[in-house]
Amino acid sequence: MKSFMAKAEDVQRKWYVIDAEGKVLGRLASEVAKILRGKHKPIYTPHVDTGDFVIIINAEKIVLTGNKLDQKMYRKHSLYPGGLKETPYRKIMANTPERAIEAAVKGMLPHNSLGRKMFSKLKVYKGSEHEHQAQKPEVLELNI
Repeated sequence: MKSFMAKAEDVQRKWYVIDAEGKVLGRLASEVAKILRGKHKPIYTPHVDTGDFVIIINAEKIVLTGNKLDQKMYRKHSLYPGGLKETPYRKIMANTPERAIEAAVKGMLPHNSLGRKMFSKLKVYKGSEHEHQAQKPEVLELNI
């Protein structure tokens, strides 16, 4: 018996729309990361990008449980001494809620060139409108 290895040219990609209204950030991010990697498909191969495209709408209506809105920090560093910048998630959610979802999903993908390719298939929008009508995306209901 031989092991099946998917080839990049054989992968059929779909587009999915996920409504983030009322969903918990971490649970949504883990499901989206699974779809971007292609783990929901029977042809999943770890070294090939077999995932689908994901459009997330209503990013501003995502939920953080507990006191995470005030205690959780978004951190970035300029790589210079003393260059750490910390922003509380309450400020991130008020200004750019797309960034909160993108950061959560990006942390759940592989940290290499394949992960960057997978991350480019994620599209996050603040409102309920998106510009990918031509791709005929399917609505995906997550039971989380």
